[in-house]
Amino acid sequence: MKRLPRIEQFGLIGDMQTSAHVCDDGSIDWLCLPRFDSPALFTALLGTQKHGAWRIAPAAAFENTDVKAKRGYVGESLVLQTVWTTPTGSAKVTDFMPPRDGAPQVIRIVEGVSGEVPIVSTLRARPGYGRVSPWIHELGGRMIAEAGGDALWLDTSTGQGEKDGAIVSSFTVTAGESVAFVLSWGPSHGAAPEVPEPETALAQTLAIWVDWASRCTYNGPYREAVVRSLITLKAMTYAPSGGIVAAPTTSLPEEIGGGRNWDYRYTWLRDASTTLGALLGTGYQREAEAWRRWLLRAVAGDPENLQIMYGITGERDLQERELGWLPGYENSVPVRIGNGAADQLQLDVYGYVIDTLYLAHLGGVARCGDTAVLHQRLVEHLAERWQMPDEGIWEIRGQRRHFVHSKVMAWVAVDRTIRLVEAGALDAGLSALTDLREAIHHEVCTRGFDPVRNTFTQSYGSQEVDAALLLIPRVGFLPPDDPRVLGTVEAVRQQLSTPEGFVRRYPTAGDRVGLDGLDGDEGTFLLCSFWMVDALALTGRLDEARALFDRLLALRTDLGLLAEEYDTATARQLGNFPQAYSHIGVIGSALLLQQLDSGAGSDSMRVREGMRRAGSWKQSGVHPRSRTRLEVVPAPRGASQRAEQGSA
Repeated sequence: MKRLPRIEQFGLIGDMQTSAHVCDDGSIDWLCLPRFDSPALFTALLGTQKHGAWRIAPAAAFENTDVKAKRGYVGESLVLQTVWTTPTGSAKVTDFMPPRDGAPQVIRIVEGVSGEVPIVSTLRARPGYGRVSPWIHELGGRMIAEAGGDALWLDTSTGQGEKDGAIVSSFTVTAGESVAFVLSWGPSHGAAPEVPEPETALAQTLAIWVDWASRCTYNGPYREAVVRSLITLKAMTYAPSGGIVAAPTTSLPEEIGGGRNWDYRYTWLRDASTTLGALLGTGYQREAEAWRRWLLRAVAGDPENLQIMYGITGERDLQERELGWLPGYENSVPVRIGNGAADQLQLDVYGYVIDTLYLAHLGGVARCGDTAVLHQRLVEHLAERWQMPDEGIWEIRGQRRHFVHSKVMAWVAVDRTIRLVEAGALDAGLSALTDLREAIHHEVCTRGFDPVRNTFTQSYGSQEVDAALLLIPRVGFLPPDDPRVLGTVEAVRQQLSTPEGFVRRYPTAGDRVGLDGLDGDEGTFLLCSFWMVDALALTGRLDEARALFDRLLALRTDLGLLAEEYDTATARQLGNFPQAYSHIGVIGSALLLQQLDSGAGSDSMRVREGMRRAGSWKQSGVHPRSRTRLEVVPAPRGASQRAEQGSA
């Protein structure tokens, strides 16, 4: 029977430089080496087993007999264990990638638990995204698969050989016995990689992840979900540079059989900024410092030509092309690598970047003169561009428009800059900044709001709404109890929500080309659904917010992972996987709910108290109803003192 695993059947392992997708049938169907954005060596995820995979499972599982598997991560780590139960016994397979101190490696340890279990390992490497068949040979007792610049070395204590273009091993484990496999990558012209001691590598890998997870400062009711999301985000960080990928995959479809398939193995400024916000909110300051260094390297030399995304080490050329030899995930084509959206204008990026710099300041990240210069240049450039139309947060491939969310985030960029000036952390003229902030606010409230329907709109003069409008109270543009906010939340809920409460990004047009320049539809967007949680909570509907949050958490896989989207009709996850945005949503909503619950009394009292603790909209300097400029209220005293101490 043909294998058609769902996206949620995959688990993630990684070494903070790349990752592998392990299916619940024991097959690694996606692996790029040595980096997230390298050509895949196993590409069965976007094709079939002939495009490259490595499966280790009981022999009975290959024959589709009565075999059961139960899997999970080992504690708060990225070490994956699968326990197989067969008619003759049970065995455990431990999969992990040790954080790198040399060659990148995937280690798989098979242990007998009870009885005896025949096991089969079949490794079929196909470099170049499944296009190249390697030369397989033995050298000094080690099996090697070589093609072009890639060499894969497979080491194990059991016998192995070549069969039909694959490296195959068959063996039996009994209780207490173990057999380890170590797959190492190196350049084909280089020296042979060293072979680690698998059990030692396992102990060290577990220690690294458990120690990192222990730094999490969140101890609320959703700690398990928050920590798993944090570990997933950390796994998507490229440790040598500090860059963070939006997802470690390409071309997993937003609609099965459709063409909305994109490469997410790059660093979006927006995604990385919000990821850092989630990490800072849970106690992870070092990651913010590493990202700031990445930002300076990628942008500082040319902020006037700011891109919305870069390669994981700051590369600018992300040319998009299609891989016609791959049939795609469940025949969803085209399969793309590279991303043409890198050249788009998305004004909201300025707001996300500067808001993260502001959060880093509040979190005690030391002041950096080079970052201050970059910040000032970004604001100066934004002042010249904010009135231009752009492609917006959703990277439309149609005509540019004046997206309301883009303008709101331009306001955020100026507002956070003013806060930093007021705190003495940045040198800039306040008068011009406050005038600019007021001008943006006035234009958005005048041109981006429909008074007849009492809602903000997707773009100036449009009839559509957009889920990104839910962020208006979250970023402090207007207070949660403003009638315009209440009307917008209700409009989004009515026009973009499913009966389950999950939220689509914006209306799509099916077979016709929509406002985004694309045909086809998509699932509900999980981050937007978490935004609805936040909007409901901030507007005093805490019980509804908690209920929706619980429903969203129930969508996670058995391993706690989320893709980009969820299709309510087929009850399955869609889009690239796992998706940083979705896990950011888990963390952000959990933190907000805890913050609001820290107040006492009624829901409305708790919301007001939570917003007071957050500083929120009252610091914006623009009264939302009069639209007149007021004196800027500084950040909360304690936060400013902590930040100033960290900036000394």
